Amino acid sequence: MHDIAAEAVNFIDLNLVSVGFLFIVGFIGGLVSGFIGSGGAFVLTPGMMSLGVPAAVAVASNMCHKFPKALVGAYKRYKYGQVDIKLGLVMAASAGVGVQVGIKIQEMVLARWGQAGSNLYVSLSFVVVLVVVGGYVFWDAWRTSRRGGEEQVTSLAKYLQKIHLPPMMHFKTANVYISMWFTIPIGFATGMLAATIAVGGFIGVPGMIYVLGASGLVSSATELVIAFVMGFGGTVKWAIGGMVDIRLTLIILAGSLLGVQLGAIGTTYVKEHMIKIVMGTIMIIVAVSRGLAIPKYLKELGLISMNNTVLTVLGVASFITMCLALGIGAVIILGTMWQAKKAEAAQKAEYALEKTYG
Repeated sequence: MHDIAAEAVNFIDLNLVSVGFLFIVGFIGGLVSGFIGSGGAFVLTPGMMSLGVPAAVAVASNMCHKFPKALVGAYKRYKYGQVDIKLGLVMAASAGVGVQVGIKIQEMVLARWGQAGSNLYVSLSFVVVLVVVGGYVFWDAWRTSRRGGEEQVTSLAKYLQKIHLPPMMHFKTANVYISMWFTIPIGFATGMLAATIAVGGFIGVPGMIYVLGASGLVSSATELVIAFVMGFGGTVKWAIGGMVDIRLTLIILAGSLLGVQLGAIGTTYVKEHMIKIVMGTIMIIVAVSRGLAIPKYLKELGLISMNNTVLTVLGVASFITMCLALGIGAVIILGTMWQAKKAEAAQKAEYALEKTYG
């Protein structure tokens, strides 16, 4: 059996280029996080891994930076009236249990198959979750846009809300009345995924939308409350095992705190289905990036044989695709904000003219 600390704590050397890259990744991760409420780790964890950071260290360091960033984002969106604190805390209770189970599984994979096994486990988890959830979210966003951007409560959520299974709970901001028992599996899955790939919002946000019946705006904001609680609990657990690289944490946190506030402001200017479009688009691109990295880990485990030149090309392609995801995410969010703000300014100008000239 491998010694976990010896395998996992393999902190990379940092230079000016890698520090700059991590800051930009942190900024865009924060921008995405404030906009869609997922924590942005589906950008940050692969971003760190593309620099050679071991999967367990990337997940742990990412989780460490998450809770202060999530706190800032949650407070910002709470002021806009988008956060359901009660729903967030209820789901965070079961999410906390999921985090501990997820970390235990990570430790078992690391102990059994070493760093390459951990990298493969995280990458495969990314690809599966991103393709399945991202594909569905993107399809739902496209369907919503065809309806003129009007969100509708799903049939599943309507059905579950009719089931009287005490204790029943009313979540005022989310405008949902549902049994507490239906929040538990979503919260647990959110926490477990967060401990696996450092992002639980891929389950939490869609779960609140499609299972509980909350709006995309409230779900993405409330996820930040869950992310704060999970991030704090997970950080303590990871730090005890010596997995957190505080250098990475502070660099991405610096960029994230700037980005998360800008992303949160962006939610006040756009239609709700745009949040889903951004989430789905970035998910699919990041899934491709992680998929390209899988052959390298399979070779390290001796499961396949592949030419080193091919692996190098795949590694470069993975990194470029990762950068593409970052760029597209930033362009969509900032572009949408710019267009919405320009339209708002035009409306104000038109109103001012009407008021002046009757």
